[in-house]
Amino acid sequence: MALVVRVGPAREVWWRDTLQDLLPDVECRLWGEAGDKDEVDYAVVWQPPIGELKTFRNLKCIVSMGAGVDHILLRDPDYPKHVPIIRTVGTDLRQRMREYVVLHVLRLHRRLPDIEAGQRRHDWDQIITPTAPDRRVGILGLGNMGADVAQALAGLGFSVLGWSRRPKEVAGVECHHGSAGLSDVLKQSEILVCLLPLTAETQGILNKDLFARMPKGANLINVGRGQHLVEEDLIPALDSGQLSRATLDVLCQEPPETDHPFWDHPGILLTPHVASLIDPAAGAKIIAGNLKRFIAGEPVPDMVDVAQGY
Repeated sequence: MALVVRVGPAREVWWRDTLQDLLPDVECRLWGEAGDKDEVDYAVVWQPPIGELKTFRNLKCIVSMGAGVDHILLRDPDYPKHVPIIRTVGTDLRQRMREYVVLHVLRLHRRLPDIEAGQRRHDWDQIITPTAPDRRVGILGLGNMGADVAQALAGLGFSVLGWSRRPKEVAGVECHHGSAGLSDVLKQSEILVCLLPLTAETQGILNKDLFARMPKGANLINVGRGQHLVEEDLIPALDSGQLSRATLDVLCQEPPETDHPFWDHPGILLTPHVASLIDPAAGAKIIAGNLKRFIAGEPVPDMVDVAQGY
């Protein structure tokens, strides 16, 4: 059996070697050193080159190096659709996402950017903010990551509203679904966190019409995908005061061009897609465990429902 690994060049050897240690019965190869592609049974990938997955004609399974699979399903219309896909989720990724979202919700809730600006002005401005129970936080997406984040924020005392396409129940969270439910969440969310999967239906959901349905001066955190946001709609919403601040961990193009207006806008904080950045030490254990179950014909909990897009 052979496996091919496709990830950014900075970590590809680390990934290959870690997976090889965990899967001694599988020959692990780098994408650029795949050799005879007909010998390859498994592909572990992040953003594989468009059109190349189909050149591995005997693939039995594709593994996404992350919870999202849009980098396969949406980016590559010619990927081999008969091949099952496994996404990568686990306690390490949930912990990282939980830490990131809690950090930035608290940053916005306690108006830390305004306090930092006051320091730069030598201004001793004692800003008074409401306590967490009086701050309404909306979570778009109540999947594996979203439900975990929502419960973490509820545990801190925030009034948390969650939205999903279909009905869900999350302890401590006021759950909504469908188009009417989305309106209910938006009109109450002083801080809105996007943790949706990227599908044809959710692409561009963060747009001027959505912003207009939120309370004036609300804040946005996007840790889903860059394509959730209509980028040209964000700065006008900030400059008009409809939104106060935006924290973006994902963009349509990563990294953005050096002259991209988001770099220097005072209302935008950019972070370089690090909210739940998977590393080989933890991620390879999850991937190897899923592949071992798949090879043994056992149920794999993280199989992708291609029809749903996640």
